[in-house]
Amino acid sequence: MRPLPKRALSRSNAQFKKALTRLPLGVASTFRYWGEDRTIYVDRGKGGRIWDIDGNAYVDYRLGYGPAILGYADDRVDAAARKGMEVGGVFALSTEREFAVADRIARMVPGIDLVRFSNSGTEAVMAALRLARAHTGRDSYLLVEGGYHGLFDAAMWMANVEDWDRSENRDPEVVSYSKGIPQELKTLAHLVPMNDLQRLEDTFKRYGNTMAAMLIEPIQGNCCGITASVDYVRLARELCDRYGVLLIIDEVKTGFRVARGGVQSLYGVTPDICTFAKAMANGYPIAVVAGREAVMRTFGYGGAAHGGTYTAHSVSLAAAEECLRILDETPALETIANYGEELKAGISRILNRRGIVHSYAGHSSMFGLFFAERAPDNYRDWKTSDYSFYDQMAYFLHDLGVICEPDSREPWFVCEAHGIDRACLTDTLMAVETAVDLTLEHVEAEKRA
Repeated sequence: MRPLPKRALSRSNAQFKKALTRLPLGVASTFRYWGEDRTIYVDRGKGGRIWDIDGNAYVDYRLGYGPAILGYADDRVDAAARKGMEVGGVFALSTEREFAVADRIARMVPGIDLVRFSNSGTEAVMAALRLARAHTGRDSYLLVEGGYHGLFDAAMWMANVEDWDRSENRDPEVVSYSKGIPQELKTLAHLVPMNDLQRLEDTFKRYGNTMAAMLIEPIQGNCCGITASVDYVRLARELCDRYGVLLIIDEVKTGFRVARGGVQSLYGVTPDICTFAKAMANGYPIAVVAGREAVMRTFGYGGAAHGGTYTAHSVSLAAAEECLRILDETPALETIANYGEELKAGISRILNRRGIVHSYAGHSSMFGLFFAERAPDNYRDWKTSDYSFYDQMAYFLHDLGVICEPDSREPWFVCEAHGIDRACLTDTLMAVETAVDLTLEHVEAEKRA
């Protein structure tokens, strides 16, 4: 077996030990913890690359889980953000730019009449669900298995597939995926598997008259880019109309990334409410909840409460104005999609030469890689599949200078800078080829052991 690649991580390891004294797991978010000896601390980022404090350079396909759609430290957006600083920050009052950004969003996304700003995707989805409940007067709601809608109690329910026996002809148990979630809330959350049209219709027949909303990510941003069929999303729209349920399309990750009009424009389905966040300001913290006028007017005195001291912050708002202009008026999204297709084709050539069966899910700007003939189209099939080859390959990729999520949950995110810096593709494919061969050797060694 060839020598394994190694990175110098002494400074990151030392920083981890120091950070551990003040930060749980030594990080500001649990998902940034990759183990005691592999958690890295970033020094800087530019374009499609980041550098850690040990000086290791990486082509980055996490992109902060998608926000850096143009690339890190984009000169155009950062210049706009600096002008936003001159406005003065937070006033708990409005500025003219709020209308300019809201108007741009409404012109880009068909079906949006009104917009409210938030600071994060989680906040936006929380507000969307509260809005739906206020508008309908109902409390329960429908989630699609494998969907991710942020870290708040109402959304943190999942199908416990790990302890599920398919042969018993029953659904997986619905469980919270964190401690600290009041179990009484489970009675309000109904879950359905993705792309099972009959189950969707049956669930509406049983609970539709009590549900305020159905939340769906048509491309699941925390489940490898698994994609809903057009028929499934259109049936969801039809059933929501039939039962007086509001359709919430969560575009926190897909919004302004997969298309100027978001994923909803690709499906030709107009939701009642939608949420956007990550890609809209190239990493500056801002989000929106938007939708039909009749629903959105429920925000207000005597209706659904909505606010926040830091909403529509002058810096984030200025960054969003410029980022959205670029995405709307330049070929940035085409550059991103073309690079994603080139990257997938390059990975496929490597895998095909070695006879490795594989497939992709999602969109060229955010795709999942599967080592199976067909990508799963629902959470249950993904969770019960064998993704050990991917996880091992990702482990080697980090040591070879390519960052993707350490496990197969997150898609590979692409930015405009990847397409401009052509060395990103060359460096990535060279690392993928080595990582695949090392993984094959690792699998063979385990068989012999």
